[in-house]
Amino acid sequence: MKSIWFHLQGYRDLPADFEDRYESVWVTPPTDELCDPQKVHQYLNWNLDELDYAASLGFDGIGTNEHHQNGYGFPVSPNQTGYYLAKSTTDQAIVILGNTLPLYNPPIRVAEEIAYMDCLSNGRVVSGMPVGTPMDVTHCYGITPTEVRPRYFEAHDLIKQAWTADKEFHFNGKYTKLRHVNLWPKPIQKPHPPIWLAGGGSVETWDFAAQNNYLYSYLSFGGRLAAQSLMDGYWEVVDAHGLDRNPYRAGFAQIVCVGETDAEAEKLYLEHMRYFYKKSLHVARHYAAVAGYNTKASLQAAMKRGGAGNPFEAIDPGTITWSELVDKSKRVIGGSPATVVDHLKELAKDLNVGQLILLMHIGSMDHELTKYSTRLYAEEVLPHVRDIWKDQWEDHWWPSGAKQPQLEKAASAG
Repeated sequence: MKSIWFHLQGYRDLPADFEDRYESVWVTPPTDELCDPQKVHQYLNWNLDELDYAASLGFDGIGTNEHHQNGYGFPVSPNQTGYYLAKSTTDQAIVILGNTLPLYNPPIRVAEEIAYMDCLSNGRVVSGMPVGTPMDVTHCYGITPTEVRPRYFEAHDLIKQAWTADKEFHFNGKYTKLRHVNLWPKPIQKPHPPIWLAGGGSVETWDFAAQNNYLYSYLSFGGRLAAQSLMDGYWEVVDAHGLDRNPYRAGFAQIVCVGETDAEAEKLYLEHMRYFYKKSLHVARHYAAVAGYNTKASLQAAMKRGGAGNPFEAIDPGTITWSELVDKSKRVIGGSPATVVDHLKELAKDLNVGQLILLMHIGSMDHELTKYSTRLYAEEVLPHVRDIWKDQWEDHWWPSGAKQPQLEKAASAG
């Protein structure tokens, strides 16, 4: 199982009464009042240092994604981070999960930047292609909700054709019309970098992944219990398309925090988990769900699930206990290295997942605490989970230029 150190890059210092004073962390929180650019300067440098630190310790991949106008996570251009990582690292996969395709006009820009990054990294890039959240595509960038998926599919076709065409061509789509498409350079990886899809349970994304033999990654903060029905649904679609249940064709995002003991983990991380669920996920429902954004089929599937997998499911984050987070709901995998190893093995088996997207900086965690958890994972957890699935399946969705990094002790990593 691959371990990918993934950075949400959120704001770490929202005020104590944030969720009482403001309707949402998305779209409308007053920037001048809440977001200090000098603190962001510090955070952004910490973010890159933390990604580099994970690489130095031997994580298989490092990555980030794209969001806009919010305090939950603001890597507005994941490719900017990717350019840096392509230069600062040598072995890791650079997992850009990813560029929100409907936001790019024209989408050829994504094809160019991913190709540039793939060349810079010597073929280590994963090109994630999410549809995007309603926050990003409809509220912040003004895309008509019913146009989101048609724009997405058209952008995907243009990008893939630009990477693989053997000569210059013109593109005459409904939303994008280009007289000349002739990519310079093209990616090192042939026919193109691996394409990963990211979703929250839309059945169209499952179908699209299976139809194209792409990886499907489920991004949620509900943990593996809440995700079980959604991942089961994905694997049923895989079966229906006559594909194998290779776990490497699935990714899952999971909050993980490691301490020397279970008791230390609770002491170190509980308040940061409460901050994350109370403030970072303080999302007004009218920004999270927009009429016309979801299709009828996906809405029917969600109703049938009864809301399972909803990351904004009602909890009381201010008083939630460690046991409720880790043991009862299994939203968080946290504890001693042995506890974390056991829970990750259960997750891999239950969800049949081969690509583990680790959320190891969460909410208000500071730089040193993030590095502490990262080091313990690399030294005491990673060696015990790396070989899950290794002798049973081949990973066809991993960048061809990425190498399995050597596991290093933190002392030698700086």
